[in-house]
Amino acid sequence: MNEKYIPLYRKYRPQKLDEIVGQEHIKKALANAINMDKIAHAYLFTGPRGTGKTSTARIFAKSLNCVNGPTVSPCGVCENCVDITNSVPMDVIEIDAASNRKVEDAQNILEKVMYAPVNSRYKIYIIDEVHMLSTTAFNALLKTLEEPPKNVIFILATTEVHKVLDTIKSRCQRFDFRRITTDDIVKHLRMISDKEKINITDDALFTIAKNSAGGMRDSIALLDQLSVLDGTDAITTDDINSLLGRISFDVLSELADKIIASNQQEAIEVLEKIYNSGNEPVQILTNLLDYFKNLLIIKNCREEIITELTQLNDAQIKKLKEQCKEVETHQIVFLIDKTANYIKEVKTTNNPRLWLEVGVIDLANLTENTKLSELQARISRLEGGAVQPVNVSAYKTPPSPVMKPNIATPPAAATQPKPVIKDTQEQTSKQESNITKEQPVQSEHEDFSPMPKSAGLTAAGNIAVMWENLLQHIQSAPTRALLKQWANPIKIEPDGVILTMKNEVLLKQFVEGNKKKMLENAVDSLFSQQNSKVIVRLPQADDVPIAPTTTPRQVTPPPPPQPPKKEPEPESLTEEVIQEAKDEAIKIETKTKSEISSMYSDQVNMVVELFDGKFIET
Repeated sequence: MNEKYIPLYRKYRPQKLDEIVGQEHIKKALANAINMDKIAHAYLFTGPRGTGKTSTARIFAKSLNCVNGPTVSPCGVCENCVDITNSVPMDVIEIDAASNRKVEDAQNILEKVMYAPVNSRYKIYIIDEVHMLSTTAFNALLKTLEEPPKNVIFILATTEVHKVLDTIKSRCQRFDFRRITTDDIVKHLRMISDKEKINITDDALFTIAKNSAGGMRDSIALLDQLSVLDGTDAITTDDINSLLGRISFDVLSELADKIIASNQQEAIEVLEKIYNSGNEPVQILTNLLDYFKNLLIIKNCREEIITELTQLNDAQIKKLKEQCKEVETHQIVFLIDKTANYIKEVKTTNNPRLWLEVGVIDLANLTENTKLSELQARISRLEGGAVQPVNVSAYKTPPSPVMKPNIATPPAAATQPKPVIKDTQEQTSKQESNITKEQPVQSEHEDFSPMPKSAGLTAAGNIAVMWENLLQHIQSAPTRALLKQWANPIKIEPDGVILTMKNEVLLKQFVEGNKKKMLENAVDSLFSQQNSKVIVRLPQADDVPIAPTTTPRQVTPPPPPQPPKKEPEPESLTEEVIQEAKDEAIKIETKTKSEISSMYSDQVNMVVELFDGKFIET
């Protein structure tokens, strides 16, 4: 009773390299350095807290200064070993950089570095949390750290190596300590529990290891705290959850069931029981977030790694697998995202319980509204069995913006006698004769079929109509006017467009400039396709000149005979643009070929040289 109690993490601190849990790569490297007598003058130990950095530094110092050393297995009974174990050595100086971070502290170290060891082989400086040193203190240590006096060794330890100056790191041998695995922590805790006669279950040890985030010191400290609960019954996971303020798996599973089932009323009732048990809103949402994380892992990961990632037992994993059948991956991700957002709200609000309840109701409602199967069913009902669109390029005539027009033959064409067509053209003749009736033609894909051709419309007329439609899809008014004045359409179909230019100089400037690109874009827009094939060339002997001035006629059911009317100008060209195009054409005709070439080689030069001003294409 008179002896002072020693915490377990100090009582079971490793005293030899082989007693360090994990860190096999570091133990092997340091052991080889001792056996091969390749001791460096400076070491940098970095890694998360509780992974053995300071303990390894002390063991390394003990191995170097043992009377039997340098040795991998120090005796532990000589004066040097005992002093290092009791943290009272004369030649092994431990410095906390968090409280000795000034440049004066670094200069004090440098003054004592010059003295030889008192009764040891090496004078060793262990500087813990070295990243806390100021920049000036680091700079004061630089030269000494690079070339320290004989028999002086620096061991720097830090949890935040990114804050250490690169000039310091380059002068040290760096060793990165990894997080200790859960299995290694559980084995070490079981060994301590057996020695200390602590009655605790394996599941409880797994829970301790999981909460330590890979740190052995935190695990042993928590086991030490739980040891006071030891009684007739073994310490269980529920005891740990109660001590840490965590919610049991069964309660979390019940709450998750209500959320996944979109049962807001019962979810609030479960939440009320959890809150009245003394759990804080942030802790409730944090535990729920961890539960959803495990649910996501089990939903998407292989069976072999589920236990390692979740650290759950078989019964808990089985329960989560059953829940996975009722929820989809994107729903779990959405629940995780919303839970994280509500954790932020709870931390910053003055009424955390209000946001806790709002968050649970919101989570229970979001699952139902985001089910993929429900969304697909809604889309299916809205679309109502739509027909797959037909490829426009399969038709020689482009589709009309009117889906089911009533088309009638003009009176002059209706009086012409119909030729008798036999053999394979008989069906085509019947379809063309039906077009003259007032009822629309019925076909297998009537909703997507192109507008039928009028019996009185010639091929030249079709090209003229398509030419006017193509001009309307050109965004630039000057380019549209230029094509109307100087170009002649030869072929306008989805599989290709052929135009001729009346002048070789104009053809060259048109092809080399950006006007051809505008034309290709217009063809793509006209036929609702991409990468349309457009050819612009000089006229040939077999080309049929077609004046692109015909306006597309609106075909209606046969009206009473009326006198012919004058056809209007295209709607897309205003009177100002038409007059501008005519003036431009007159001026172009009065210029020489060299002037024309200069005018159309570049848009800006065209405006400056022809109009002595500025012209902007839109």
